[in-house]
Amino acid sequence: MAGDSEDDLPESGAVFTFGKSKFSDNIPSRFWLKNDVPRKIACGDEHTALVTGNGKLFMFGSNNWGQLGLGSKLTVNKPTCVKALKSERVKLVACGRNHTLVWTAQGHVYASGGNSEGQLGLGDCEERTSFKRVQFFDSQGAVQMLAAGSNTSAALTASGKLFMWGDNSEGQIGLGKESQASSPQEVGVGRPIRWMSCGYYHSAFVTVDGALYTFGERDSGKLGLGTEQLSGHRLPQRVKSIKEAVSQVACGAGHTVALTDDGVFTFGLGQFGQLGHGTFIFESRLPRLVEHFKKGRVCQVACGENHTAVITDGGLLYTFGDGRHGKLALGEENFTNQFKPTLCPRFLDCNVQAVSCGGCHMVVFARPRGPGRADVTLEDDDVTLDLLEQPYADVLVDTNGSSTLQRNLSARVRRRERERSPDHLGAMFRTMPATTPGSLLPSLPVSSQTIPPRLPPPELGHRKGLNGSADASQQEQTGGEEGDAVESMTDTESVKGLGDTTDFLNMTHVMKMDPGDKTLSLSPLLKDTVETPSKDEDEEEEESEDDDDEEEEKEAPTEPQPNHSQEVGAEPEEMEKEESLGEGSPAADPSERPGENPGEEKASEDPKPANGEPDSNPKIQSGPNRKLSLFRRSSASRSKQIPTQGGDKSVPGSSSKGPRSGACILL
Repeated sequence: MAGDSEDDLPESGAVFTFGKSKFSDNIPSRFWLKNDVPRKIACGDEHTALVTGNGKLFMFGSNNWGQLGLGSKLTVNKPTCVKALKSERVKLVACGRNHTLVWTAQGHVYASGGNSEGQLGLGDCEERTSFKRVQFFDSQGAVQMLAAGSNTSAALTASGKLFMWGDNSEGQIGLGKESQASSPQEVGVGRPIRWMSCGYYHSAFVTVDGALYTFGERDSGKLGLGTEQLSGHRLPQRVKSIKEAVSQVACGAGHTVALTDDGVFTFGLGQFGQLGHGTFIFESRLPRLVEHFKKGRVCQVACGENHTAVITDGGLLYTFGDGRHGKLALGEENFTNQFKPTLCPRFLDCNVQAVSCGGCHMVVFARPRGPGRADVTLEDDDVTLDLLEQPYADVLVDTNGSSTLQRNLSARVRRRERERSPDHLGAMFRTMPATTPGSLLPSLPVSSQTIPPRLPPPELGHRKGLNGSADASQQEQTGGEEGDAVESMTDTESVKGLGDTTDFLNMTHVMKMDPGDKTLSLSPLLKDTVETPSKDEDEEEEESEDDDDEEEEKEAPTEPQPNHSQEVGAEPEEMEKEESLGEGSPAADPSERPGENPGEEKASEDPKPANGEPDSNPKIQSGPNRKLSLFRRSSASRSKQIPTQGGDKSVPGSSSKGPRSGACILL
């Protein structure tokens, strides 16, 4: 039965699942059994086993090799009772990577699941989808402990004898040169054994006098042995670095955890934080004390593939290591690796009784704490705010005002905060002025013409514009931000390497319209220095343009009154002439407008090319002057005749011009 809130937990307790448990769509959940209480919990790679007080065995999770013992290989998403063992009261259970071991009150050992290395102890290597009895233990007396690794199995009898079987490719069952054993074999050091643990490719046990022995794969210091001992890694050897008596040991995939009266020692691989020594220690070849626990006393340790869990005598749960799938019980969205023991705030109101870690998940059994929560002793570095159990929006309410909250957020939340800020885009996106009401106004005059913006000639760069009053009012609106923007845009470093280009915005392409089918296309923009045309080219161009002007005057009516459609239809031809004026002679500068003051007329009579040098060819003067007058007449007539979008006609003498074909409007 599943619960919805912490207050409805029964006094008998509940089972909590975290990570890739296959229960409740892998969402952190809890359940309890009606009229029964869990006594033992075991986790495999992706499957879980529960033994209840009434001797029933419940299984759920992955079942690819038949490790659930339910007679099939179908995945089970909720606890299911193994009916085949109902006649026997199950007392002990152990889960390997893909197989399961149980021991019953009748003194029988059963095994089910994968058997590629003989880890079921049945004398063969054939997998089983239902529990089969291991006949060897019928005459060995009571079993006090079961353990299972990747492809290994172990059983510790009440008399202190240890039997192991399965894969021995790395010496992980302590049989020396033997490659594997499909039936139980005794392993010992001449003294009774009281605790046993199997990792993925190494194993460890503790004798009655507190000595710790390890054997199996020797890489990364997971055995905790000295350099002189590594050559004998296929046989049990004592870990001499731990002087205190060891009471418990747990083995993961690449690390080992040992519990003494003075504290917790870890050694081996720690790249995910499973050693609990902080972010600067990724490997420890010798046992090292975990310094976090200075007030509480640890009473139970458990190892998953790459994570670790410990329970204190006050019923508190600490986890550290690989946080993938949320198996550290630190929140639904917290998949962060923890490099130091981290308190699980969810269980502050509960008394944790047991914990088991698998390859991708963790299962916890806890009971309600009741009114005794005030007696809980916390460590100095413990954080009790369960931030990631709250809605994400609530967590971010006070991120600016609470340094503690910001420090305790997970890496995922901090990353989301950084993504909201423009700082992660780099320095190039922070060169524009700050967004203020004044900055919405253009800091530079924007021309309605559609030609690429041009910088003024060098000698005119600091002169006041013709429309000085408009510029002055605009400068008052933008304030100091205009000066910053102009300074950054006209900086010599920003146009370095562009030669003598006058392109103000460093444009590389320009939008042009095809007059035939009205389609837009991008064309490369030439940025070379404007060259003065030769005398022969000017004379030829002048003669051709004069002929075109005479033909236009003959064809044009005395008093033309074209409608809007006719004017639009005639526009491409006029555009071509305007473009030829702008390209053939520098006198056709589009900055000049009809209806300006006499000073502008005088300025137009003495044109200069774009590079600011005086024109040395006197024969060009008459042609450009004539073309300029024609350009003004055609522009003035078009501005009078073309109505605006809202129906209003343009005011005569206005300096605004309609869009020219062959370029886009700058907004």
